[in-house]
Amino acid sequence: MQPKVSIIMGSTSDLNIMSAAAKFLDEMNIPFEINALSAHRTPELVLDFAKKAHARGVKVIIAGAGGAAHLPGVIAALTPLPVVGVPIKSSNSIDGWDSILSMLQMPSGIPVATVALDGAKNAAILAMQIIATGEPEVQRQMLKFKAELADKIAQANRELEAVQFKNRIG
Repeated sequence: MQPKVSIIMGSTSDLNIMSAAAKFLDEMNIPFEINALSAHRTPELVLDFAKKAHARGVKVIIAGAGGAAHLPGVIAALTPLPVVGVPIKSSNSIDGWDSILSMLQMPSGIPVATVALDGAKNAAILAMQIIATGEPEVQRQMLKFKAELADKIAQANRELEAVQFKNRIG
């Protein structure tokens, strides 16, 4: 079986954040791979990975990085695949803003779809939605997931009905 999603992180110190993407893909039965690649420490490996990922059957790349966060942009420059960037608030980060801006402010022609700071689960959801555009079974899974989200809100509103306040109307 070939991975449909490749989860890449700048170092294994990012695993505590990026594991949320892996857990979601596991729950949804989407095959994936997960590796550490550094745009600064292993540029040749990043180049090789990015140029060959599509030929291996990967459909979407999720790239997480902190600090200067060059990894998603470098990969996006080298691959025809969609890249979803996960900015990570790391020990050398300026409250995460450096990571966010390095992904958002990509030059024209080299987009990186960027999720919230430490938003690896949303990156996996977006990857699944991209895959669902061409795979009916994945689309059914996504529709089920979205319905479950709506059910949680409906349940929350039922629970709120029981909460009493002196001046509550309705």
